[in-house]
Order: sequence, then structure tokens, then C-alpha cells
Amino acid sequence: MSNKLIFLGFVALTFACLAFANEPKPLQDFCVADPNASVKVNGLVCKDPMQVQAEDFFFSGLHLRGNTSNPVGSRVTTVFAAQLPGLNTLGISMVRIDYAPWGQNPPHIHPRATEILTVLEGTLQVGFVTSNPDNRFITKVLKKGDVFVFPVGLVHFQHNVGNGYAVAIAALSSQNPGAITIANAVFGANPPIPGDILAKAFQVDKSVVEQLQSKF
Repeated sequence: MSNKLIFLGFVALTFACLAFANEPKPLQDFCVADPNASVKVNGLVCKDPMQVQAEDFFFSGLHLRGNTSNPVGSRVTTVFAAQLPGLNTLGISMVRIDYAPWGQNPPHIHPRATEILTVLEGTLQVGFVTSNPDNRFITKVLKKGDVFVFPVGLVHFQHNVGNGYAVAIAALSSQNPGAITIANAVFGANPPIPGDILAKAFQVDKSVVEQLQSKF
């Protein structure tokens, strides 16, 4: 009997851990973010429901092309809870990504979200890398109307392999998915990661690391 209770307790604890591994579900119809609240919480404080308006659930601008005049040749327009307060606690968000010819959304991760991407215009090579020890590179070329999913926390990218502009829309399973661009984080950390650590990690001369750090 005691073994059965221990087993049932373990199962209950396992499911509890799985439940808390994702963003908590809302306990009311909505919790529109109040950007003026001084209280700090894990997320955003709710606005008084009686003060909520239709504009709190509305965002306009995804029809506009983002400015891709930058070194990587892409621009991400975000629709997170900060831009659309009605998303607060709903566990979802979206982005528009514009790509110049041969531009890319460089390798990055979303620590809190799975991403599902749809190509609206152009041709994109996309891919992600699985976790250690396999580090498998899974990639595919997408055309207009194609859909691809990037699992939460895995390094992934998109690259415009066409001569024209490309556009994609992506949904993410968090109101604030976060983004860590690998090159920026490794070579542009503030303060910098010591050069000898990166030189050993990448198996290159320290001068190579210093040259890369100077670019970020």
C-alpha cells in the first residue's frame, strides 16, 4: 500500500511539474496589461476590467514592410503583450519578418516559446539544430504558403534564398517568447566573455575571438 501511495505521489508531482513548465492559464476572461503599473510581477499587471477597451485587443501595422537596411538584412516586427496588451496571460504572440534579398534572421533561440512560421512571399531556407549530443541539423526550403515549426529552445534561423524580398508571419507560444541571437550573445556580451574561454570553446586562436568581439 505504501509503495502504491509513493507511486501515485510521484505521478502527481510529475504532472504538476509539467503544468508549471508552461505559462499559467488565465483565471479570468482576460488580463489586459497595464503598462503604467508600478508593481513588479512575473508578467504584466492587469488593468481594471471596467477600463478595458477594444483598442487593448487591437494592433495595426503588420501590413507594413520592415526596414531591412541592416547587416543581417532582416527586420522582425513583434506583436507581444508590450505591443498588444490584451495578449497578457494568454500565452501567445506573433511576429512579421521581412527579409532583403539574401538576408537572414540569424541563428537564435526563443527560451520560452515554440514558433510556427508561414511564408507569405519569397523562398526561405529554414532550419534548426537538435540538442546535445546529436546536434542534428534539420533544414528545408520553404515557398509561399509553406509552414514550418521550430521547437522551443532550439537554435534556428531563416535565410532568404531568392533574389527578391521575402515575408513570413510566425506565431509563438508565449506572450513574451524572448530571443537570444547566438552571435550577439557569445561575441557581444556585456561585459565580454573572456577571449581565452571562447578561443577554447571554438578551438580557434584568441586573436580570432577578439576580432569577432570587435564587430559586436
